[in-house]
Amino acid sequence: MRAMAEPAPTTSPLVRRYDIEEFWALEPPPEGGKWELIAGVLYMVPPPSVRHACVVSQLNRFLVQFTLASSQVARVFVPSAAVWTRRPATWLEPDLFMVSGERVVAAAEAGFASAELVVEVASPSTTLYDRTTKADTYAALGVRELWLVDSESRTIERRVLEGRTWRPAERFTEGDVVESEAFPGLRLRVGDVFADLRDS
Repeated sequence: MRAMAEPAPTTSPLVRRYDIEEFWALEPPPEGGKWELIAGVLYMVPPPSVRHACVVSQLNRFLVQFTLASSQVARVFVPSAAVWTRRPATWLEPDLFMVSGERVVAAAEAGFASAELVVEVASPSTTLYDRTTKADTYAALGVRELWLVDSESRTIERRVLEGRTWRPAERFTEGDVVESEAFPGLRLRVGDVFADLRDS
């Protein structure tokens, strides 16, 4: 007799919520992409496009160059490194995030419960999730600064935490220079982020 298959993961909080161990045990989504978890609720993030990957690669290069040249001790992380907490059960994999040396030491055993700077590169399928649900969760986790990068409009939106909420966002276009408040001295020209992209 053949055993019944395990029930498929559900994304409805009315059906169930997941603890972190249950989340870690999930198989990857069958159509690709990844799962994320916010307060026990499961979200499926579609796989990124090549355009998305090119922008992430360019940003990664700029951030790493800053850490190598700066007197500040900082580290850049890419997926599948996560910002996560056990209670409430939350697991988010930013496109990039950057933390201070002190946070790296503190996170050696427990992982990263927050970060100084998180960077999310929007795709058409994830823009709403990144700008609302995910951004609000980063604020609740105490992330100091969030960059929302949009390769379609070629802009970077910077949000900085005040208390437990984001102060009014600032939007930078291709001719602008965006500077980090969490990491003084980290600055980049917005147009350089999209230099490898062909005009569409």
